[in-house]
Amino acid sequence: MDDLTHDAFLCGKLHLWQPRRGYRAATDPVLLAAACPALPGQSVLDLGCGVGAAALCLAARVADLRLSGLELQPDYAELARRNGIENGIAFEVHQGNLTDMPRALRVNFDHVIANPPYYPAHGTRSPDAGRATALQIADTPLADWVQAATRRLAPLGWLTLICGADGLPEVLMALGSKMGSISVLPLTPRLGRPALRILIRARKTGRGQFRLLAPLIIHDGPAHTGDRESYTPRAGQILRSGASLSDEFR
Repeated sequence: MDDLTHDAFLCGKLHLWQPRRGYRAATDPVLLAAACPALPGQSVLDLGCGVGAAALCLAARVADLRLSGLELQPDYAELARRNGIENGIAFEVHQGNLTDMPRALRVNFDHVIANPPYYPAHGTRSPDAGRATALQIADTPLADWVQAATRRLAPLGWLTLICGADGLPEVLMALGSKMGSISVLPLTPRLGRPALRILIRARKTGRGQFRLLAPLIIHDGPAHTGDRESYTPRAGQILRSGASLSDEFR
């Protein structure tokens, strides 16, 4: 167990095993889960599910979901299965590549969620192989993630994705004519700062207009001061209490 940590999410509603070193889930999967408009009884596929943080945070808010996950790295896939079992959440996790998806996942889902790698391939790689694979755009660009998600969605199904703000042009290009009703929610670290992350929702065969939404501000104050939490009240509701981002996407 020395190479793993057992971390609380959503004020202890979930406890997840994670590698002590390497890629570790933080706020991005919690925000992704909050943005997914899933309803009880619907099916959800988490592409690149890691240790299962996004899917399991979603299940903590929405009951009776049919959860599936796809993860490239076997160790992370095994942790995702373990985390589902230990949190009492049914979660079917498959190990494999989204460009050659396991046959069991080649069905239509009501929702696909994804937190793709976002650091550019030419950047400095992490010395930890798992973290490098999880964070850097290597052989699988953002467009491939969007296209894989589109293929797995049922008509009128929703894709919910979080990525770096600089990935927006590539994502919009990849959504093409099959996906519509696109909404983009910028995630701003502090008031007056540029957005570093964005949440995107798009609907297969949707016909709604494109919407650029008012940003969600994550932290109070102009700068971080001391070793303390500085979430805005709204960000705290989402990141600590598991609230939905439905109001922001209205």
